[in-house]
Amino acid sequence: MGQIKVTPCPIEGLYIIEPTVHGDARGYFMETYNQKDMHEAGLDMVFVQDNQNMSTKGVLRGLHFQKHYPQGKLVRVLSGRVFDVAVDMRHDSKTFGQWYGVELTEENKKQFYISEGFAHGFLVLSDTAVFSYKCTDFYHPGDEGGVAWNDPAIGIQWPDILGTYQGSCSAEGYTLSDGTPLNLSEKDQNWPVLADTFQF
Repeated sequence: MGQIKVTPCPIEGLYIIEPTVHGDARGYFMETYNQKDMHEAGLDMVFVQDNQNMSTKGVLRGLHFQKHYPQGKLVRVLSGRVFDVAVDMRHDSKTFGQWYGVELTEENKKQFYISEGFAHGFLVLSDTAVFSYKCTDFYHPGDEGGVAWNDPAIGIQWPDILGTYQGSCSAEGYTLSDGTPLNLSEKDQNWPVLADTFQF
């Protein structure tokens, strides 16, 4: 029996990955990636780059993609808690413009596989979060695209965010329920809406 459970999401190309955790009084052990188990689930991606970042509470990164060198991403949280989101950017897909989100935490140890052709982003819900992801292609400077995190046409239901859409993806006026200001990079506050951005 495999060590990795792979569950397709309602949007084709997205998968929840759950490892088997072996724990005792000393701690735990788990396989975070197993090529054989992934192959048996129909996933034959090859990863070429691993990335890791740390973010503080209220940080929202996204929604990002690479235009001409799209990346599949296997994402997970090493510490903390985030709400992770993928948006279907494939113009010929029956689910174009739809989103799917999952909470990733150090406790649930879930991973999220996002195939090429999706925009990706996440919101940090804990004081800090360490986020790790494997990519199927290298990062290519100048190839990055994005879409507004709060585009009403997509309608992502970000948990714990308070604020009203004012016609832009600025973080101004948005907070978490405990008053923590929403924190986005300058670039992430200037992406276009879905109708005006790159589509696969």
